[in-house]
Amino acid sequence: MAIPVKLEVFEGPLDLLLHLIEKNKIDIYDIPIVEITEQYLDYIRKMDTEDMNVMSEFLVMAATLIDIKCRMLLPKEVNEEGEEEDPRAELVQKLLEYKMYKYMSFELRDRQIDAGQMLYRKQHLPKEVEEYKQPIDYKELLADVDLNRLQEIFHFMMKRQEDKIDPVRSTFGKIEKDEVDMDRKMLYVLEYIKEHKSFSFLHLLEKQHSKMEIIVTFLVVLEMMKLGQIHIEQQEIGGDIIITSKIPA
Repeated sequence: MAIPVKLEVFEGPLDLLLHLIEKNKIDIYDIPIVEITEQYLDYIRKMDTEDMNVMSEFLVMAATLIDIKCRMLLPKEVNEEGEEEDPRAELVQKLLEYKMYKYMSFELRDRQIDAGQMLYRKQHLPKEVEEYKQPIDYKELLADVDLNRLQEIFHFMMKRQEDKIDPVRSTFGKIEKDEVDMDRKMLYVLEYIKEHKSFSFLHLLEKQHSKMEIIVTFLVVLEMMKLGQIHIEQQEIGGDIIITSKIPA
């Protein structure tokens, strides 16, 4: 009567090779390919599996080991730098990468186990605390805003409006007063903010048709910034200013 032998289960051929190397206390950079190949083939002979996908992976590695074994019996190849190539180098690299990922998975598993042992109590705050709203500190609100940059963009747009004026034709005809309603411009900017949520300050000013509209729009933006209705951010020095709505949807 044959004595049943229970084999260890490995996740793949690299897992088996790594096990054989650690079991025999072998230097992974100097694998005795003959000894490891014999032990590897011995394990495959004892495998009892009907899954051809699993078996094919182990057989491919077996063929790789035999190929390395044969190449080591031949004269060593020399690369372009004149150095001798080790037929085991590619296999060693794969084993090192697999070993790293395997130990990383162990670390993640341990962290998951530790996290499962932590319990948290549901937050419970008095009604007065939940309803408390911190008063707006306008100085802190404007702390990260570069007002100099806002002024630069403002003067830039004013200069562009001046450049649009024909120095000759501008002296002809009747000059009419350009009136801009502050309240209407405020509603216009509010609608623009609701539609775009986040937009360029420069693009907003470019949509204005006169100097007076640019001035009023600039004042409206400053007022909304003061009221905490918008957030202004500049990614880099000299870059464009992005306005983001803080008004609840």
